[in-house]
Amino acid sequence: AAAALCLSRAPPPPRPLVVILGATGTGKSALALQLGLRLGGEIVSADSMQVYKGLDIITNKVSPQEQRLCRHHMISFVDPLVSNYTVVDFRDKAVALISFHTASYIFARDKIPIVVGGTNYYIESLLWKVLINTKEKADTAPGPVTDRKVELEQLDGVELHRLLSQVDPEMAAKLHPHDKRKVARSLQVFEETGIPHSEILHQQQEEEGGGPLGGPLKYPHSCILWLHADQAALDQRLEKRVDDMLAAGLLEELRDFHRRYNQEKVAENRQDYQHGIFQSIGFKEFHEYLVSEGNCSPETSALLLQKGIQALKQVTKRYARRQNKWVRNRFLRRPGPNVPPVYGLEVSDLLRWEEDVLKPALEIVESFIQGREPPVEPVKMEYDVNENKRSHRLCELCARVIIGDREWAAHTRSKSHLHHLKKRRKLEAAGRAAETQGDSGVTVTAGEDSSAAGPLP
Repeated sequence: AAAALCLSRAPPPPRPLVVILGATGTGKSALALQLGLRLGGEIVSADSMQVYKGLDIITNKVSPQEQRLCRHHMISFVDPLVSNYTVVDFRDKAVALISFHTASYIFARDKIPIVVGGTNYYIESLLWKVLINTKEKADTAPGPVTDRKVELEQLDGVELHRLLSQVDPEMAAKLHPHDKRKVARSLQVFEETGIPHSEILHQQQEEEGGGPLGGPLKYPHSCILWLHADQAALDQRLEKRVDDMLAAGLLEELRDFHRRYNQEKVAENRQDYQHGIFQSIGFKEFHEYLVSEGNCSPETSALLLQKGIQALKQVTKRYARRQNKWVRNRFLRRPGPNVPPVYGLEVSDLLRWEEDVLKPALEIVESFIQGREPPVEPVKMEYDVNENKRSHRLCELCARVIIGDREWAAHTRSKSHLHHLKKRRKLEAAGRAAETQGDSGVTVTAGEDSSAAGPLP
């Protein structure tokens, strides 16, 4: 009886943090809405473009009707002219919404936070604790980007990498000189903290619950649902999605936004498609069409429109591939104890949405809520304990620096590398043939093929 009484007084398991991952077009928002409605959840958007007001169609925001059905956070609250909103700003605001500290927060109201979105580093900022808290010092008022990281990115990649190697050689050895954003980020960390970025990362890894690639989880009771589809099926769906956006008024949305926020910048040749909402997929693809509209023939305008549509479809499909690659690299191939379980949901056949996606997702999350084992196994981790993701190799044949064992293996199998290898072997064979001719006293006369004669340069 006493044991039964103790069991009855046992505290309920903590509410889980649910994260829905997947490429664009896999139905993340639809699943989040259903889980929120059925399980008492609130949705936290983790999309770096949806934080801005405007461009609702191109950034694929949920409709006002859907937002009324289930409470959504982190959507449409940043002015479009603010171009220095950072992942630190996002993390601080989103964590404050999720945490336990006051009655207004999601967990404190006994609700389940459902994080959904496709911006990789936004999602990571909510999952893992980090010791780095650098933040741009520029005002959030409308105006040009003046933060230090952007200033650094203006430098030549080789020069930027040289500066990093002087203050943090360990980090410089891990980063490719062409990866200007990451190199600039590491330099910014050192400038603002006085501590090498690599040293801060080591401290994170050594914290209790940390792992080889980062610090401990912010919310240990986390559950990740990964929506994935056959690539051919997803490509077809994304093509239709662009057509649906056009039918919903995409061009009118872009024209209006261009007139209000970008036309003056274009006239002064200071348009910037690298920062803020202007980096949204779709905006720069229609740049030529928007700036020439009314200033060229109808035939030219129609051609530029079709060019923009095809570019949008292609870049959307490439983006979907990058998102899936990120899930595999950052979750399935991430060694250590600080990775939440990832449950795969197959979304190739939309006719089987209820059976293949919604039903198993509900069962998995309900298991976490009740503190029992889910009815399905998480996706098996793919990482190799011996793999070095930060190995640093120079391919002299291709004049390229390759970072990581997996990347090196892929490079040595690539068409470009094999082409250079074949070319070098051909030159070496020609050189050996020329040496043999010289040793045997054979003279190559005019009119004969002399392309193989002479030593290699």
